[in-house]
Amino acid sequence: MSSESLLSEHEEQTEGLLGNMEARAEHQKTKHYQSLYTFTTAMGVGLLILVLFWILHFRNGFAWHSDVGLQFNWHPYLMVLGMVFLYSQSMLIYRTVRNSPKKHLKILHAALHCLAFVLSVIGLKAVFDSHNLAKEPIPNLYSFHSWIGLITIIIFSAQFLSGFITFLYPGLATAMRQTLMPVHRAVGVGGFVLAIATTVTGLTEKVIWSVGAEYSKFDAEGVVCNLIGVFVVFYGVMVLYLVNEMDYKRVSLPEDEIALAASE
Repeated sequence: MSSESLLSEHEEQTEGLLGNMEARAEHQKTKHYQSLYTFTTAMGVGLLILVLFWILHFRNGFAWHSDVGLQFNWHPYLMVLGMVFLYSQSMLIYRTVRNSPKKHLKILHAALHCLAFVLSVIGLKAVFDSHNLAKEPIPNLYSFHSWIGLITIIIFSAQFLSGFITFLYPGLATAMRQTLMPVHRAVGVGGFVLAIATTVTGLTEKVIWSVGAEYSKFDAEGVVCNLIGVFVVFYGVMVLYLVNEMDYKRVSLPEDEIALAASE
């Protein structure tokens, strides 16, 4: 066997070995991500259960126009469901379902954002009705919570619309998408941080008004609300870690490049 053949065979073996090492490293990263993601999502589901328990046990449940006081209760639940849980799951979808074609992930990403938007609109309708239709109407948009919440919704809506046009339909040219992607990601993460801040300020505002002086006496409702706040903060921190850790970034699939080339 010639020296060229031996050298070529050695290079092939080396490339194969490196390929196997990279595959094992990628598998370990994926496994680590899935473990943390499962824990984080369980915390998010626990948050939703806690909010539901708080509303049903301490706030007398839900209603619509038949009782505007109870109609308000849709606001915290739907906003946490839409702007915290679904928003975060949408951000993580590319890393969570990494082996699906990118086109499918884009559709799922947009669908989760759309559902979060719809739930948020219903949640806003609930709080405005609870103020405007009360026997003694309550002013709207005067608190810091309402200001930062409105800013969050505006940013989220603009992000959703611009992302849909840029990356899904009709979709801009590849160079433009690549240029706008870092901005899209940064604004998306910033909007989620604002959603967490809005949730914490709204929860604090509500518990102080509802529990009043009993809050400082470790009233049961106050303790539950504090626990909800802890879940919100830790869930937000875990989501931000998962979405920003470069080791967990999705590796492009060959069919992604084919789809991109076909769309040009």
